[in-house]
Amino acid sequence: MSMIAAFYSGKSILITGATGFMGKVLMEKLFRTSPDLKVIYILVRPKAGQTTQQRVFQILNSKLFEKVKEICPDVHEKIRAIYADLNQNDFAISKEDMQELLSCTNIVFHCAATVRFDDHLRHAVQLNVTATQQLLIMASQMPKLEAFIHISTAFSNCNLTHIDEVIYPCPVEPKKIIDSMEWLDDAIIDEITPKLIGDRPNTYTYTKALGEMVVQQESRNLNIAIIRPSIVGATWQEPFPGWVDNLNGPSGLIIAAGKGFLRSIRGAPMAVADLIPVDTVVNLTLAVGWYTAVHRPKSTLIYHCTSGNLNPCNWGKMGFQVLATFEKVPFERAFRRPNADFTANTITSQYWNAVSHRAPAIIYDFYLRLTGRKPRMTKIMNRLLKTVSMIEYFVNRSWEWSTYNTEMLMSELSPEDQRVFNFDVRQLNWLEYIENYVLGIKKYLLKEDMAGIPEAKQHLKRLRNIHYLFNTALFLIAWRLLIARSQMARNVWFFIVSFCYKFLSYFRASSTLKV
Repeated sequence: MSMIAAFYSGKSILITGATGFMGKVLMEKLFRTSPDLKVIYILVRPKAGQTTQQRVFQILNSKLFEKVKEICPDVHEKIRAIYADLNQNDFAISKEDMQELLSCTNIVFHCAATVRFDDHLRHAVQLNVTATQQLLIMASQMPKLEAFIHISTAFSNCNLTHIDEVIYPCPVEPKKIIDSMEWLDDAIIDEITPKLIGDRPNTYTYTKALGEMVVQQESRNLNIAIIRPSIVGATWQEPFPGWVDNLNGPSGLIIAAGKGFLRSIRGAPMAVADLIPVDTVVNLTLAVGWYTAVHRPKSTLIYHCTSGNLNPCNWGKMGFQVLATFEKVPFERAFRRPNADFTANTITSQYWNAVSHRAPAIIYDFYLRLTGRKPRMTKIMNRLLKTVSMIEYFVNRSWEWSTYNTEMLMSELSPEDQRVFNFDVRQLNWLEYIENYVLGIKKYLLKEDMAGIPEAKQHLKRLRNIHYLFNTALFLIAWRLLIARSQMARNVWFFIVSFCYKFLSYFRASSTLKV
């Protein structure tokens, strides 16, 4: 019998960010392992013309929840969607709903955050810092609360090389940052943002670090734990391998490479790609919720959910496996062939990298204009190159995260809980996982039919030949321009032509003698 599964039975659980990638997997696992839980409250706001109930209906009707609906047929009755907006004071929750949350909630999983690297500092502070502060104030008014679990990121302190399971202070107090965002205009915020984030690469990592400080300062007498996952990827095992539904993390890069938009990135092949499957993060999260509520640690414990220390996989190995999978299962409607420089060395010229991506896009847009269609490829390519530039910081570095608390927790679990809530990343086979990841993107994210693989392979072969011709033509044009400007280049060219002519003449003469 799983102690963790039994613990969540009969519980009322609040999940923020439940409509996000990790939030969905967290809900699915809770319902599948603890179908007798009382209710899951989720904070939802209408989006894209859908009501809160319609958004819940869409989630439950996805492939992810197929097993849940067999185990827990009344799952829709156990989800209580509450209208909320994390950009507003008190989240704009009605008095009736707020009263229900405060009086009934047993466990809080705070997963909501903005994960955009280029988000404006004001918005990032609101969602990652202020909203965390407001949720903690709510939690302090929950008489039945047993545990508050905050999901941060392993990169909140990416300005360090070695990161321990402790909260590191920021130069400026979170409360001062929150207050300043209320009265400073955007122009001033834009000007001071680089100075505030310092040696961190973006507003995301900076505000997640501030959020951790808020958790520490506002904890009061709450039982709180912080989980720091690294790069969260597709499912490893549960409810089935390869499920993914967003473009975050490596998913967007894999699609761009598979469709042929992305030919290379400036990265260090030997740098550790600290990827962690989303179901591994969820299993650790539920185990931490149980341990925090039952054992009530005297201080806030931080748990690193990373793979680099225990089962490292570098970007080069990952890139080659992605490309190997493309050969077996190519994506449909590719623009150009994926390039073997998917994980290029850091010495790759940034100028040439940009030109090699943009030139075909410009040519393709010219073709679209000639055929009377709207050009779109240059815009897509510019957006992609911007994204690539933002992640270069992470594909050129490696970090060391201590995992003492995570390993301690693993030792506290019974054999049954270690099986049901497995977060031992040492058991992960990277080659198998990456192949399932690529297949999952094709099936669940792009909705491509696996029956179309033979046709896609033929299409990819044609585009590969076009790509070779384009590169050959580009080389010949560049070489011709060089010959026109350099006597040395002309001499080299004439030597090569003369050598080839003599070699062919010798080969022809040898063939004649043999006959």
